[in-house]
Amino acid sequence: MVRKYQRVSGAEREELKAELKRRYLDGESIRALSISTGRSYGFVHRLLEEAGAPLRPRGGNQGPARVAAG
Repeated sequence: MVRKYQRVSGAEREELKAELKRRYLDGESIRALSISTGRSYGFVHRLLEEAGAPLRPRGGNQGPARVAAG
């Protein structure tokens, strides 16, 4: 794994992108990935975009829609 605050480029960046994409697609959040890698949310988000990962909408699992009583 890449050390915290270390610049990541070349093959190492490609490997990190692939790992983050795999973990994200397996259900981990961007926030969880940023904490586990010691990288910023923005950095992880950018790598996921570069990797072509389909980003989930904000707010996590919303569950079924609520029906207003009226």
